[in-house]
Amino acid sequence: MFNPSKEDVRRFFCEAWAKHHAGSPLSPLEGLAVDWITQHPEYHGDLEDPEQALGRDYPPEQGRSNPFLHLSMHLSIEEQISIDQPPGIRGAFLALTQRYDSRHEAMHIVMECLGEVLWRSQRDGTPIDGQAYIDAIHRKAAQ
Repeated sequence: MFNPSKEDVRRFFCEAWAKHHAGSPLSPLEGLAVDWITQHPEYHGDLEDPEQALGRDYPPEQGRSNPFLHLSMHLSIEEQISIDQPPGIRGAFLALTQRYDSRHEAMHIVMECLGEVLWRSQRDGTPIDGQAYIDAIHRKAAQ
């Protein structure tokens, strides 16, 4: 199983962004990462200085999200949708996308649902409840 360190993840995004700017070929995963980076101009500065990115912390009290966590969640959700795992996420995501008429907005709503399910799992010391995750997405699509 692929289990990158915090530094590995940060290097991956910084290197993908640098390769994009240099016009170098990208792997499929790097291409997907660059697609999401492009949609988040607020993170471009963080990705342009790899050394600073490796050492920087993003505490919640600073009032901004961790760009590497945020972009990693985009990639994770893309993977979930592509393989429909947990079962039903693809359909739930499509319903949400239709409801909000924005793939990006739908992705951020799914991200909130995923964050809530992960938080509950950690708090309770239980496995991640895939069905609760899908149900939360469906509830958002029905609002």
